[in-house]
Amino acid sequence: MRILLVEDDQKVAEGVVAALASSGYVVDHVADGETAWFKGGTEPYSAVILDLGLPGMDGLSILKRWREEGRDFPVLVLTARGSWNERVEGIDAGADDYLPKPFRIEELLARLRAIVRRSTGQATAVIEIGPLALDTRQMRVALDDEPVHLSPQEYRLVSYLMQHAGRVVSQLELTEQLYSQDFERDSNAIEVMVGRVRKKLGNNLIQTRRGFGYIIEKPES
Repeated sequence: MRILLVEDDQKVAEGVVAALASSGYVVDHVADGETAWFKGGTEPYSAVILDLGLPGMDGLSILKRWREEGRDFPVLVLTARGSWNERVEGIDAGADDYLPKPFRIEELLARLRAIVRRSTGQATAVIEIGPLALDTRQMRVALDDEPVHLSPQEYRLVSYLMQHAGRVVSQLELTEQLYSQDFERDSNAIEVMVGRVRKKLGNNLIQTRRGFGYIIEKPES
């Protein structure tokens, strides 16, 4: 999943970017309000981590603009200002959660997982679809209770499709969510990766909708 981190403190940003990357996320980092507003309005992020105290345009104004423009990605607000009335204002402006500084990186990751989970309609950190289980905390995939070894990119692919189970996901959307902007993307990289994953999970779990994309079907209730 692709995350936008908006944070002007370079030391904080470096720590968060490293933690997100090691947790399987693709991260874009920006440090000023104007760039953040533009990126959030034009790129397909799965979630945004937004600091309120920013140069150029404050985080609360950015958040209000995004929501007015119909951008509905989940937003986790960070701030060094911890007053309760500011938290209320942020949530009323459209924030999905609020984390005051200083914070533990483990809590940030847990809160990020939670808001992404809610946005995709998942109730728990472990997603089970038929014989396939995805543990988003441990970044593990199991098939019939047996661990499956996946590369980081293969894990991201399976994770994204499982968290959007029942919906056809285009190759373009997968490319945008699995690769950073500066990555040299091969035109058939997704197709090749799906082929590798099918060899590990079987051919029936990830289905192709020719001309549209890929889907992991939800089991009928």
